[in-house]
Order: sequence, then structure tokens, then C-alpha cells
Amino acid sequence: HTYLYEMKILVTGILLSSRLICSSAFASSRSSSSLRPRLFSSASTTLDMSNNKRVLVPIADDSEEIETSCIQDTLVRFGAEVVVASVKPGGELVCKMSRGLKVVADVSIDEAVNQSWDLIALPGGMPGAEHLRDCTALISLLEKQKADGKFYAAMCAAPAVVLASKGLVGDGATCYPAPGLREKMSSPADEDVVVQGNVVTSQGPGTALKFAIKMGELLYGAEKAKQIADEMLVS
Repeated sequence: HTYLYEMKILVTGILLSSRLICSSAFASSRSSSSLRPRLFSSASTTLDMSNNKRVLVPIADDSEEIETSCIQDTLVRFGAEVVVASVKPGGELVCKMSRGLKVVADVSIDEAVNQSWDLIALPGGMPGAEHLRDCTALISLLEKQKADGKFYAAMCAAPAVVLASKGLVGDGATCYPAPGLREKMSSPADEDVVVQGNVVTSQGPGTALKFAIKMGELLYGAEKAKQIADEMLVS
């Protein structure tokens, strides 16, 4: 009887130890997973990877926040992987936008420069657009998009300040309808959104949603664009 009693104690101890080890391993796994940094955070749990499009949205201090969020939000609804990249020096990710909103970018522009993008979309805002223009890494990316025949887009001040100043847009594009900007453009159009091959331009905060839906249409097709527009109650 003493032998059987000791054996029961031994078996019980082994089982309890096994449970403690398993519980500890599970907790450790959950803890390390929660602390692991994610390179790209936007829509990471909702993407259809079979038709994934990669979109880069560069921002700076004094970029326009309505335009930035509208581009990001709308294209995520289409199913795109949207990555917001800060062009601030030193890899600083926090940008104070034109009306004071602080936005934390997903990556620095240096992390994005050697990657492939289906679309690069620039918000406007001043002097945010000037900061984008002065970013060598971003201009290199835009020049590569042009050379590869891939989509790139800009709105508000960015078509004039960034694209026109770097020879990345032709006649008939549009921008924010201010004299100081329109005079930088060649034969600027008055339309809300203008598509010229692989280049898309738009006017400002009030046209940002139309701009974003048009970019979604170019990436995913007219049927998908109509679906997203209906879901967002865009007439």
C-alpha cells in the first residue's frame, strides 16, 4: 500500500509539472508575439493576399491630414496594403500635420525605397509638399515608378510643388486652384481628378475621396470601385 501511495504522488507531481511547463510556454509565446514589432500595420489582418496591391503614402510635417487619411482609409477598403512612410530626417516617424494632428507613420522612407509599389500617392499640404519635394529618396521612387510605367499620384499642392518641379507630370494635370500653384503647372485643368496614363492628380481636401476611389478603380477595376463607393455612401 505504501508503494502504491508513493507512486500516485509521483505521477501526480509529473502531471502538475507538465501542465506548468505547457502553461509557461504558452504565456511566453503570447508575450513574445505581442511584443514583436510589425513593419507594416495597415490592414494587416484583412488583406486578400491573392490580389494584394501595395500602396505607399509618403508624409511629412505639415502634410494635409484629410487627404492622407482619406487615401489610406479608402484604399485599405479596396484591399490594398497601404504603407505610410515618413520623409522626416533620422527615421522620425511622428509627423505633425498641417492642422496639428499627429500621425505615426508605419516606416521611414529609407525603409520603403528599395521595395516595389503598385502606387505611390502623395497628399498635399504646405509646406508638407515642399518637404516631400526635397526628399531625395522619395523622388528616386517616383522616377522609378515613371520609368516602370507604374501608377503614381498627387493632390492639392503636391502636383505643382513635387511632380511639376521634377518633370513628373505633363500638360493638363490638376492641382489646388491657387495662383501660386497653378502657375507652376503646364495648362492646368479644372477637373476634380485627372488621369493621364499612369499619373493621377487632384485638387484638394474636398476632392480627396473621389481621388482615392479613382486610384482604387485603377488598381482593382470599375466593379470594385462601384462596390466601395456604394458602401461608403459616395454618390
